[in-house]
Amino acid sequence: MEALENLGVWGSILIAVVWSALPIVFILLYALVTLYAEMKIAAHIQDRLAYMRTGWHGTLQPFADILKLLQKEDTISSAADRKLFRLAPYVVFMGTYGAFSAIPFSSIYIGSNIDLGVFFIVAVSSLVVVGILMGGWASNNKWSIFGAMRSAAQMVSYEIPTALAILIAVMITGSLNLQDVTKFQEGGIHNWVVFGGPLPLTQKLLLIPFTLVTFIILFIASLAEVNRTPFDLPEAESELVQGFNTEYSGMRFAMFYLAEYANMFLVSAVTVALFLGGWTSPFGSFLSGPVWGLFWFIGKCLLLVFLQIWIRWTLPRLRVDQLMYTSWKVLTPFLFVCIFGVGLILVL
Repeated sequence: MEALENLGVWGSILIAVVWSALPIVFILLYALVTLYAEMKIAAHIQDRLAYMRTGWHGTLQPFADILKLLQKEDTISSAADRKLFRLAPYVVFMGTYGAFSAIPFSSIYIGSNIDLGVFFIVAVSSLVVVGILMGGWASNNKWSIFGAMRSAAQMVSYEIPTALAILIAVMITGSLNLQDVTKFQEGGIHNWVVFGGPLPLTQKLLLIPFTLVTFIILFIASLAEVNRTPFDLPEAESELVQGFNTEYSGMRFAMFYLAEYANMFLVSAVTVALFLGGWTSPFGSFLSGPVWGLFWFIGKCLLLVFLQIWIRWTLPRLRVDQLMYTSWKVLTPFLFVCIFGVGLILVL
């Protein structure tokens, strides 16, 4: 890196390109592992084997799936809006990938250590809604537009409880910078925000009921944000064929698929950074440091991704009215109570 910096402007540009390309490499590797894990976990839950033929225990199957998608013909309906149809998958992936720039993977690696990191993630990830609406409308397919409208309504509705849950973590930590929020929780599992943070014992005991409820609500809202079961109405195969991406094939379909898995990690990363100590070790100074920090952060995120997969193959899908009822009449009122309770405890 120092040698590149000595090259001047071009060295700095090259460093920026390499540094910013690391998340895409991680996303691709993570998506392959998660795709394989989801199929295997689903199979074991349903008492079957899943992938077994392509490689040892089917470990090469995700690579085969990607090669198959890349070789498929890129078809566009004659009635579709071709420009918007082509643009939609890129907008969805841009919204997801842009949010990764403020995720603190380790004490020494964060794409952009901005003071409004949490706000930036919430704002830039909203592009996903725009891309999904764009793809559904441009497809000129009734099932696609139904799925896109469902997705927009769902994601906008569940952004409210998501933002309120994030606000509670910000109230306790006093910062929107995810690196500062993570450092606030150093010292072990008892200092994580989900357990009240590193505050005086009396305050911790009073805060724990509110922080636990907030953490659970944030996890539930994150499932709806990424259209995962039991909130997968925008992609309900039994109702909408495939949903907003019905008309897509080949590489563009793969981009939607990749963005979905990247979003699963993104919402898990935000939850981990705000409530589960981020890259800090649960054992205090033991097994801590930049490399261990990367291990702890990714490990915690993958644990939440595993829970998302487990829930998908366990719970039935909600109806549309139940979905909206859960957001506006269950999660949001609970969070307002939590905000009032946390604010009262912190002030008094």
